[in-house]
Amino acid sequence: MFGINTPELILIVILAVLVIGPTRLPGYLEKLKNLIREVRKMASGARETIKEEAGVDIDDIDWKKYDPRQYDPRRIIREALLDDDDVEKLNSLKMAPGAAIASMMGKEELKAKELNANGESVPAAPEIERLAEGQRAPFDVEAT
Repeated sequence: MFGINTPELILIVILAVLVIGPTRLPGYLEKLKNLIREVRKMASGARETIKEEAGVDIDDIDWKKYDPRQYDPRRIIREALLDDDDVEKLNSLKMAPGAAIASMMGKEELKAKELNANGESVPAAPEIERLAEGQRAPFDVEAT
């Protein structure tokens, strides 16, 4: 609780009783009680406002669904790039993603792609067309 252990809390309470004094202590306890009551009222009011605005009770929300730790960017990108049929096949196969993709691809596509260190397929580098020695690059008027 706020990084305070039990002996420290008892010491703070004893010091508060000594500083405030027994005559003013009941008034301060009443103020503390009213403060706690107002905070609870504001929290329940916020809960009701969310329920009215969103139409959903906070207790009914599945908070695990919104946990960012469950998302794996590699899986999301892989599923976005593959067809729905391929994703189902990939999920059904119990092997490395790169090997599963290679098993689903045809031999022609497999020859055109390379596998990186993780076993994931990487497209082959495109051929770069080079200008001949002394040939000037084309000029584009619309380029900025």
